[in-house]
Amino acid sequence: MTQTAPDDGTTEVKKPGFVYLLGRSVIGPVARLLYRPTIIGRKNVPRTGKIILASNHLSFIDSIVIPLMAPRRVQFLAKSHYFEGTGFKGWVSRTFFTAIGAVGVERGAGQAAQDALEQSKRIIDTGAAFALYPEGTRSLDGRLYKGRTGVAWLALTTGALVVPVGLIGTNELQPVGSKVPRIRKFTVKFGEPIDVSTYGSAESGRARRQATDEIMAAIHGLTGQELAERYNEAPPANAVERVKRAFHPERR
Repeated sequence: MTQTAPDDGTTEVKKPGFVYLLGRSVIGPVARLLYRPTIIGRKNVPRTGKIILASNHLSFIDSIVIPLMAPRRVQFLAKSHYFEGTGFKGWVSRTFFTAIGAVGVERGAGQAAQDALEQSKRIIDTGAAFALYPEGTRSLDGRLYKGRTGVAWLALTTGALVVPVGLIGTNELQPVGSKVPRIRKFTVKFGEPIDVSTYGSAESGRARRQATDEIMAAIHGLTGQELAERYNEAPPANAVERVKRAFHPERR
């Protein structure tokens, strides 16, 4: 998969190529043989067209599980440093994340967050299946947190259907701090596609919020997780961050 940097600072996205196909054809069957996952609802994933796979997030390995277990090619965003390493270790990291369909971006708030959304839109506009986590970051306590509205903005902007995904047991597969996956069974559930276009325009905050809430309710229906009823984010690092959150409580 070739990636170059256009003038706006994002990455020009091309459809996954040979390395991705090789990764799926080799890693996927081996993973299914070793871990014996339970996969439910694969027929709910449209085989063609723009779709967003919106999933709960329990473990680092979720971003490997979804592309390998989905019935079609999937791409997602990953931290840019996975693609920027040097030497043999850097090559292994870059090759592996390319093989599972990742596209590198800078993570963060403000402009970095907007750039990530634009990059996501670029991927979806290629007709790809795109995976993301509306919670924004991993749930360390197993609860399902409130979804951020970026998922709705993307769906409303691109016209993509949203397929809710429920992951169960991946936190046991690779707990926080663990570098090597354990041999544990896990479950992936694909829910029925959701068309959020009925909520209105992507420019409407109300439409984005209502669409996001429907998506999160569908994810909850698949996983049965306890609801946290709040956003999942680290405490503000300083006074400036506290002020920003006070004035912008709903960030994409």
